[in-house]
Amino acid sequence: MTALSAAQVDHEADPDRREGIIGNRPDPTRLLEPSPLLDLTVLDRLHNQSVLSAMQFDKELLVELAKLAAYLQLRRFPAGHALEDKILAAAFFEPSTRTRLSFESAMLRVGGKTISVADAKTTGVAKGESLRDIGLMFNSYADVVVVRHTEQRAVQDLTDYLKIPLINGGNGSDEHPTQALADWYALLKWRPEIAFGTIPERFRLNIGIIGTPGNMRTVKSFLTLALLFHENISHITIFSEMADPLGDEIRELTNASPIGIDFSQNLEQSLEYLDVIYMNAIAFLGDGYRFFADAFTLDGESQLKPDTVILHPLARGPELDVGLDGTQHNLYFNQADGAVWIRQALLLSIFGRVRDVVPTTFLA
Repeated sequence: MTALSAAQVDHEADPDRREGIIGNRPDPTRLLEPSPLLDLTVLDRLHNQSVLSAMQFDKELLVELAKLAAYLQLRRFPAGHALEDKILAAAFFEPSTRTRLSFESAMLRVGGKTISVADAKTTGVAKGESLRDIGLMFNSYADVVVVRHTEQRAVQDLTDYLKIPLINGGNGSDEHPTQALADWYALLKWRPEIAFGTIPERFRLNIGIIGTPGNMRTVKSFLTLALLFHENISHITIFSEMADPLGDEIRELTNASPIGIDFSQNLEQSLEYLDVIYMNAIAFLGDGYRFFADAFTLDGESQLKPDTVILHPLARGPELDVGLDGTQHNLYFNQADGAVWIRQALLLSIFGRVRDVVPTTFLA
């Protein structure tokens, strides 16, 4: 097989159609056509590394991970036994459905095994066990651990005691880096030209973000990765009722970015020019969850541009009406589905097993 034909995948194998995904189903093949070969020197940067923040990723690494995920989603590589000697511990001290299950699914699909903590009340934490002791035990039980915790410092503190890689599955109101990888995997399949070259100015994206990056971890991580594509993003508007939706850390990043960023409390008036809308209505404010779904909502009557796409990390509430599910605006189900493939790509890279599953004809 030649390098070029590596990207010429049968269109009859539509993974989303086969798996029942409704809404917008961008073809992963499109992400491979501009540059089908994988650069393992870039993916090798993740070997044996923990993933704590979206700030660890640059554009080059994100794009190579997305390309590897696209090949995995298209079933181009025999990856079913790549991690059969590895165990993933999914340690969730805060409720989760999609993140925990997609990591477990990703690990199982590449031949690995999983062990889980699905409820903090069933662990030693309920009896006052320290993160130090938990971390030391993870070293004996698994080869990689995915942690979700209500406290921002928890994942960083755990790394002090771990000899194995740790992946941040969401830490309080701080970050959710692998959710942002799934977000951008969906967007790069939808508009692969974002990743390659420079889009003419009149076609560059206008992105609307509903939420507060300062205390919504998915929003913060999504915005962090958005700034990597500054040459192809014209403007970002943040819709929030808060006077200071950014917070100090993300403000530093946005101030250094050439992307125009402004703030609004009127989503309806902005719909006519938004190409991408990223929604989230759940914030973790230290003592529990808060829902912000009243001010900014979308439904079948919203005056969206015909080609506008909507992302949402889910779970959703009344802010995103089910009437949009069957439309091409719905990229959120593809976003959730794609999380399994981008997390497979991440795990293979962390364990240094990409070379074991990728034929040489696919390598740069």
